[in-house]
Amino acid sequence: MLDYDKEAADYDTSRGGEARAREAARAVLGLIPGGPGRLLDVACGTGIVTRRLAAARPELRVTGADLTPAMVRRASARLPGAIVRADSRRLPFPDGAFDAVTSIWLLHLLDPEDVGAVVGECARVLRPGGVYVTTVDKAAAHDVGSDIDTVLAARPRRPAADAAGTVTAHAARHGLAPAGHGSFRGSGQGRSPRTTIADLRRGWFTLLPPGEPRTEEFAARLAGLPDQDRPRPDPCFSLRAFRKPAPTPPRAP
Repeated sequence: MLDYDKEAADYDTSRGGEARAREAARAVLGLIPGGPGRLLDVACGTGIVTRRLAAARPELRVTGADLTPAMVRRASARLPGAIVRADSRRLPFPDGAFDAVTSIWLLHLLDPEDVGAVVGECARVLRPGGVYVTTVDKAAAHDVGSDIDTVLAARPRRPAADAAGTVTAHAARHGLAPAGHGSFRGSGQGRSPRTTIADLRRGWFTLLPPGEPRTEEFAARLAGLPDQDRPRPDPCFSLRAFRKPAPTPPRAP
């Protein structure tokens, strides 16, 4: 996994910046019911999306949580007093504390055994009737059918920890029911051959470590593509929403 303390300074500019954050926040808010309440943004990173969620819904009390100190500092500058340092596997909040919980670009980073723990924690702190929204299938979003994807098709891949079916199964085990889906463009995140080579050599492709011969083989093939600096189409990220059922009121006698 990348060192997010080191990544924090350049995280936003390297991942679509405000344009991507705007699209992400709009799609997330489309899955969250209106009205007052509390929202928790788990693994909020730099707070670039969290801030937009708060600005768009002033009736919501928005809290962000992240484990990485450098990310917490940046998010705190955007939303003073609203950010806490916390492990998403052990959230420091009581049961049923939030009306909505979000985790954007988190589950794909986790070991498979941790995905269920995080979904379980998000379900635990969600009130009955509340909604959990998360991104799924993150890696697949970048497969846009380009010549870059053709070159990378043979690369080794781990099973996606954030596959939609896997996340849905975890949600069901923790009492959450499907409540909708959405998507948004990763504005400005279309890959070019040159940027993809740089990502390879930074270790973004987890089973292709920097400096290994196979990594360099892929880099050489990418270097042979035309239009080295032309971005290919933007990825399209997927969202899933899950609702925590409210208790059924007792029947009148």
